[in-house]
Amino acid sequence: MEAWEITLERYKQLIEISRDLASTLELESLLKRIVSVASEISDSEAASILLYDEQKKQLRFHAASNETSLAQIFGIIVPTDSLAGWVALNREPVVVADVHKDKRWFTSVEDKLEFITHSIIAVPMIAKDKLIGVLEALNKREGTYSDSELEVLSVLGAQAAVAIENARLFQQSDLISELVHEIRTPLTSIGTAADLLQRTEISNEQYLQMVKIIQNETQRLNDLASSFLDLARLESGRTSFQLSSFDVRELLDECALIINPRAVESEVEMTVEEGGDAFVLEADRDKIKQVILNLLSNAVKYNRPRGSVFLSAAQAGANARIAVRDTGLGLAEEDLSHLFEKFFRTSSSEKNVRGTGLGLSISNKIVKSHGGHIEVQSELNAGSTFTVSLPLQHTTP
Repeated sequence: MEAWEITLERYKQLIEISRDLASTLELESLLKRIVSVASEISDSEAASILLYDEQKKQLRFHAASNETSLAQIFGIIVPTDSLAGWVALNREPVVVADVHKDKRWFTSVEDKLEFITHSIIAVPMIAKDKLIGVLEALNKREGTYSDSELEVLSVLGAQAAVAIENARLFQQSDLISELVHEIRTPLTSIGTAADLLQRTEISNEQYLQMVKIIQNETQRLNDLASSFLDLARLESGRTSFQLSSFDVRELLDECALIINPRAVESEVEMTVEEGGDAFVLEADRDKIKQVILNLLSNAVKYNRPRGSVFLSAAQAGANARIAVRDTGLGLAEEDLSHLFEKFFRTSSSEKNVRGTGLGLSISNKIVKSHGGHIEVQSELNAGSTFTVSLPLQHTTP
């Protein structure tokens, strides 16, 4: 087949791909699709995407065709003097036949992976003159990268940039509409309480009740705003992860110490279960702490007086498994499939327990961003167990 025929065939592919990308508005799915296509049309072993954070002026890994590799490199900040950094700063593509002969090659990522990079095409992703990130194709399967492959990948990069920006805008508008809907209830409560406070005939007891309502609903709005910002950053791919190695059991003890006063107040007994050897996890410690605290807080809130909460961790092969088990109210079967949806709250909890309905959605996205997952087992009126599974990542030697 002639070279021009190969190019024509690839451009036909790109037309179909552009339609596919334009119809995908969920960012995580979109990024996976882009790296898969990039590997295919460039005949490469792998591909990756680095997204640019305009506010922090940082370029970070957010997608890779190999899920195991992504778990190890997700969120790593790439220096400006690297190959990807050069592409981002100059907004020009680059082709390198042997990366180990190029002083711009960022070796820290390769040190973490068993995957060895030989050759690379890196193209900027730009939408409406705005830098979205860098798309990389790694290791040409046969021969060397040609001009036609660079041209086709550059076109894909441009299409990908528009699709990513559209997905971000859609998710932000969708999230904002949901937030507006959610804040109506506390705002209505505050407005009603404020009206009642202006009446001269209310008793001192009623006055204090109205003040308490305003305080509670104001705190609820503050919680919603904080959670909304967390979720917006996660969904837009703008959350940065600071990887470090830490002792998992030490983190569990720290989280239990923070939640214990709430447990005591609710007459709930909290236990950190011993057993197994101590082990180290490489992840963003603050983000994993946020996940554990959220699960513990829920286990206390949705428990019953004289109930129990058990926190444990174990190493299972190449994974860490952190479990939060409670003897609380449990969940109905029909609620389980909706647990990680934004703003979802069970009908019983909505009436009895204050919350934003965003905690589990945020926790799930943090865990998935680390290459892990959350499992839930629950029985109505018998309790629930949430298990967080995370890949163990060792410190670069």
